[in-house]
Amino acid sequence: MTFGIASTMVDMRTVLVGELPPEFHDLLERRRALGQDLFDEVWEGEYHVAPAPHGLHGRVEIQLACILRPRADLAGLQGSGPCNIGTPDDYRVPDQAYFADQAPRTFNASAEIVVEIVSPGDESREKFGFYFRVGVKEILIVDPDTRSIEWYARADSGFRLVEGSDLLSTSTAELTKAIHWPQPE
Repeated sequence: MTFGIASTMVDMRTVLVGELPPEFHDLLERRRALGQDLFDEVWEGEYHVAPAPHGLHGRVEIQLACILRPRADLAGLQGSGPCNIGTPDDYRVPDQAYFADQAPRTFNASAEIVVEIVSPGDESREKFGFYFRVGVKEILIVDPDTRSIEWYARADSGFRLVEGSDLLSTSTAELTKAIHWPQPE
């Protein structure tokens, strides 16, 4: 197994190859014990250590949940905060997801919609291929820094940028206007 670490201290990706030092296993165990691994992901056997998101992220996330919930209810979709999409050896953790299946699980095979809120240095857009493979129908990308929203719908061979959600009957313009964008630091 290889480990990728996204660092916000410097703009680089760190990959540990070969036998992992015991200290690294200790770090992962400590992260698990402290609940700091909630956003970590496994990409085809590669462990991605993800820090907790930026504060702007959380403020936008709460608003999105409030705005999208009534639309999801009308569409018969069940919303969730961060959750595992995939299998124990290959999964991603979107910031929110909306499911047609109402049964909560530790690992969800797919979702109707996943929401990714961009934080500095995150890998939101690199997840598109995975989301396509597992059958996600729509992806919502929200960037608090640029105050922008992108909605993507499933197409024949990937996702295409669209003006809004067919599943939630809302547009990117409507959603952009509804969010009270927090001021960056």
